[in-house]
Amino acid sequence: MAEVRFYHLMRTGVEQALPRLLGRTLEAGERAVVRCGDAGRLAALDTALWLCEEPAWLPHGTSASGDADLQPIWLTTEDEAPNGARYLFLVDGAESARLGEYVRVFDLFDGKDEAQVARARNRWRETKAAGHEQSYWQQTDRGWERKG
Repeated sequence: MAEVRFYHLMRTGVEQALPRLLGRTLEAGERAVVRCGDAGRLAALDTALWLCEEPAWLPHGTSASGDADLQPIWLTTEDEAPNGARYLFLVDGAESARLGEYVRVFDLFDGKDEAQVARARNRWRETKAAGHEQSYWQQTDRGWERKG
């Protein structure tokens, strides 16, 4: 079973929040897959990861760049982990039928979008019913705060 962490974005968008979480993932010696809702978001995140200031370096790739097995971070719209990642990041309501194959899953959703919040609540119920360990994190003025 995976540890599924729900990240309720209240102050920034995915492009700002994701780099720090990915940086911590790399610091822990892990690989990550970021599953995006569509090709437009994938392209935006690809650019954001190259341009982010903190951390200054987030090596990553996509199907366009290839060599998935060499990439510590893989951006995709598919339910795949061609880089052998044990950490999965889900954005834009993307889902995976393979949660149990990961050690940790990060579900990031926009707290200002009621439709995304409602879908995140459904995913919370589904992951709970499947027996995954869960935690809920909300973005505050001071950073991430674990709730409940």
